Amino acid sequence: MSQAEQTSFFLRVQQALLECDSAQKVKATHHLAKEVATLKLDHDRELPLVVDPGRPLRPELVVPRQLPKRKPNSIVGRATLYHAVAHIEFNAINLALDAAGRFRGLPDDYYYDWIGVAAEEAYHFTLIQAHLRLLGYDYGDFPAHNGLWEMALTSREDPLLRMALVPRYLEARGLDVNPGMAARLKQSGDDNGVSLLEIILRDEIGHVAVGDRWFRYLCQQRQLPPEESYRQLIARYTDNKSRPPYHFEARRAAGFSEEELSLLEGYQYPKTHNHSGA
Repeated sequence: MSQAEQTSFFLRVQQALLECDSAQKVKATHHLAKEVATLKLDHDRELPLVVDPGRPLRPELVVPRQLPKRKPNSIVGRATLYHAVAHIEFNAINLALDAAGRFRGLPDDYYYDWIGVAAEEAYHFTLIQAHLRLLGYDYGDFPAHNGLWEMALTSREDPLLRMALVPRYLEARGLDVNPGMAARLKQSGDDNGVSLLEIILRDEIGHVAVGDRWFRYLCQQRQLPPEESYRQLIARYTDNKSRPPYHFEARRAAGFSEEELSLLEGYQYPKTHNHSGA
């Protein structure tokens, strides 16, 4: 690799995104986070857009209804649950890398923020994978689905849409479901797993806050009202399967306004157009 390639931010991000081996992807992401301030944000560098990020041959990707039940009252049940979390975290690495590498012309802090998020997602993946191995399983041993990356493709043309659909919609939903998952693991006696979910919740509040920050920044740049714009985008591009319970404290810490929180339980987003983005 030439010196110019070594210092190119966007090329380095793409290389990490296309890495198929999970351990190597984690390693490349952590290296990026350590070196990001020294890399050149060469916005004029043209690179082919990534349609399919690197992933290992396993897990097999299936439709959600084909996934195994995740009941933590047995070892295999807990393993399927942790596998699902590991898959979310692995996809979250790709989503954060893609957010950093796909969109150009934004302030430097935008790119630094998303590489920082990618590094934390890589850390989460290694934590969950290690715990999964203690149960006698590994990432790839159960099937998974590709819904998270499909949302990346839906929002690939516009950073405003990406900030709305991924951190402020999908990842915010992760804030909501985390406590219930932790409670089920607590009942099964898996205190170590509960502590891992607490780490993830703490960091994911920050990740949603990063998405909120840049969503509001882009709304301001385009002179759009943030709350109304968010409702319109969710109505147009999702089927809004989000349902109670909501983790209001976590959402508030991540930047959701009191107006948005007051609407969550009483307001049903109208279903207009479910855009596939394929």
